Amino acid sequence: MRKIIGLITGFVVLLGGAVAYVVSARHGGAAVNAVPVSTGQTLALDSSTLFFSNLADGPDRGKLAAVPATDPGMARRVGDLSCDRFAAARGTAICLRLKPGSLPPLTDMLVLDANLKEIHRETLPGTPSRARVSPNGRIVNWTLFVTGDSYAATGFSTRTGFYNLDKQRLIKSVETLPILIDDKRYFASDVNFWGITFAADGNRFYLTMGSKGKTYLIEADYAKYHGHAIARNVECPSLSPDGRRIAYKQKVATGKWRLAVMDLATRKITNPPDDRLLDDQPVWRDNDTLLYPLRAADGTTDIWSVGLTKPPTLLIRHATSPSFGSPT
Repeated sequence: MRKIIGLITGFVVLLGGAVAYVVSARHGGAAVNAVPVSTGQTLALDSSTLFFSNLADGPDRGKLAAVPATDPGMARRVGDLSCDRFAAARGTAICLRLKPGSLPPLTDMLVLDANLKEIHRETLPGTPSRARVSPNGRIVNWTLFVTGDSYAATGFSTRTGFYNLDKQRLIKSVETLPILIDDKRYFASDVNFWGITFAADGNRFYLTMGSKGKTYLIEADYAKYHGHAIARNVECPSLSPDGRRIAYKQKVATGKWRLAVMDLATRKITNPPDDRLLDDQPVWRDNDTLLYPLRAADGTTDIWSVGLTKPPTLLIRHATSPSFGSPT
C-alpha cells in the first residue's frame, strides 16, 4: 500500500502535538534550574553510564548527556551531539534529531559507533518518536510521527523502520509486514506500527500495531519477516533483558496510559506501583527495574525509576530518552 502525502498547507494544521512535543522538549520554557552540567565533554558508550537527552535550560539543552548509572545525581557530562531520541546497545547507538526548518518535517537518523562517531545517516520524513537498538547492537530501529496519510483521521500516523548494520539493509517502513490475528492474515488500510523492541538473538522482535481503534502486541520474526498478534491494548513494548516480560503503555482512557508489565509465558499483567500517566516507551535497567520519562504539569520532563514491586524514585531531573550503553 502506498500512502498519499497531503498538501503542505493542511500539514501545518495537522502536525499538532507531534512536533510540539519535540520542540518543547528541545527548547522548552525559561524556568531556571540548578542542574549541574559539565559541558564540552567527550562521551563514549559503556555499560556503566546512563545516557539521556539533556533538558536543563541553557545552550546545551537537547544535547546528549551522561551520568554514572550507579550515581545519576552527579553532574551531567554533556557532549556536542544533539539528539531528540537516543538509544544504544553493544557499542552501537542511534540518534534521531529533527532537521531544523524542514516543512514537512524531516528527521536525521544517525547510526553511531562506540565513540559516538557517525557511521551511517538517513534523512526520513517525520518527527522523532521512538528509537531502539537490538541487544546485539546490529539493528537500529525508529518510529517517526508523519502526516498526510489518507487514513489518518487524527492528522498524523507513524512510520517505523530498521537499519541492519551487517547487511547495510534499510527498511524505511514495516507497514508491509504480514500479520496474523487469530490465525488469519490481517488486512486494513489504516494499519500503523510503532515502538519496536528486540530479543537478545537479534531476530525475534515485538512492536505495536494499531488498526480500527485497537492496539495489538505483535511478536515477529525478522529473518522470515512476518508476525502475529499475541495480546491487545499494548503500546510501546519493551522486552526485559531476560526475555520474560514486556513492559508497555496500558491504555486506561482516551489519550491516557499507565505503566504495565506482561509475563510472556502466562500473559499475566501487573502494574508497577506508579499510577501516574505516561506517554513513552519504558527502558529496563535490569530484570526488576524500569526507567521512563514523565512530563509534569509545568511542562518539565524528568526520568523516573520504579521497581516491579518497589515505589518510584526520581532519577534525573530535566531529562528524557534514557539509555544504557550496553545491556545489563
